[in-house]
Amino acid sequence: MGQQQLLLVILGLIIVAIAIAVGITFFGASSSESNKDGITAGLTGIASDAYQYKIRPTSLGGGRPAYTGYSVPAKMLKDDNGTYAISSISSTQVVFTGTSSMNTSWVATMTADDSGHTSVTYAGW
Repeated sequence: MGQQQLLLVILGLIIVAIAIAVGITFFGASSSESNKDGITAGLTGIASDAYQYKIRPTSLGGGRPAYTGYSVPAKMLKDDNGTYAISSISSTQVVFTGTSSMNTSWVATMTADDSGHTSVTYAGW
């Protein structure tokens, strides 16, 4: 092979290596965002379940008119995205945490108020 052809082959290999590195970086960023979205969806489902418990009459197994007594159903405690738990609970408010399965320092906290409205904060993302 001529010297010019050898340089072109080396240049081609460098370009391919850079393209692979950029692709891996984009995939990693997308993967962590997907995990964050999944944790948020899991927390939203749990908050919805808690609100349904709160408005359900006690004669039907609810807590009307309070969140007190609610516990996260076993099937909702863990999924592919992470694990979920109750941080604090009172009659008018419940706070849930979702910890990522990809990185345990990634934590989302969702608060559900007396009317079922939720707010979420993220730490570590």
